[in-house]
Amino acid sequence: MPAKLPKSVAFVESVLSLKPGVATFDCDGTLWSGDAGEGFFSWELKQGFLSDEIIDWAPKRYAAYREGRVSEEQMCGEMVTMHRGLTEAEVQRAATRYFDNHFVDNIFPEMQLLVTMLQAAECEVWAISSSNQWLIQAAMRHFGIPENRVLAAAARVVDGKITDRLLRVPSGDGKPSAIHESIRHSPDVAFGNSIWDAAMLGIAHHPFVINPTPQLKKIAEQRHWPVYQPEAQ
Repeated sequence: MPAKLPKSVAFVESVLSLKPGVATFDCDGTLWSGDAGEGFFSWELKQGFLSDEIIDWAPKRYAAYREGRVSEEQMCGEMVTMHRGLTEAEVQRAATRYFDNHFVDNIFPEMQLLVTMLQAAECEVWAISSSNQWLIQAAMRHFGIPENRVLAAAARVVDGKITDRLLRVPSGDGKPSAIHESIRHSPDVAFGNSIWDAAMLGIAHHPFVINPTPQLKKIAEQRHWPVYQPEAQ
């Protein structure tokens, strides 16, 4: 009898065996443990480059969100537009510093390996996230995913400065909308961890539930979606 493959190897091979042409990955909780978007939000309020108005407003607004008085989509959008007036370059530098110093160790090794191997197999890999685009772009440097394959919460930038005009907030039904607008067809494989990924998983030919929240785990059981719990927690 052949030796049983380690769980992580078996998972990666099960995805590669599908020979997908397009793969979409949620980020927070799926490619790494924890919520980098929330962490960056809290961290940057202490760094001194946001206005006093934003520093006063943001914690109260986030508390209202946690209490259910502000929607997920609205909060994610405001966590982008609160940077209005700042240069995109300075926010990108801050996001890169935060992820590299505080979150890179949270990356799930098998998910990093899977992304690398999918790209080696000429699969088109996209990162889809409701966290701000600067943070996700910083994180994708560790996965080899280029900026033009990142669909994250984003605002219009004019003359190098961030405006309060949102371009997209890929959360919930916003994820399939962003995918159809930019990729123009459903993904062959998709990966997500929370209820906000269910719509994206629902349009994929082969959905994979990673490190699921209780809500998504229940949906996965009902729809018979495969569930994988990363070994590195």
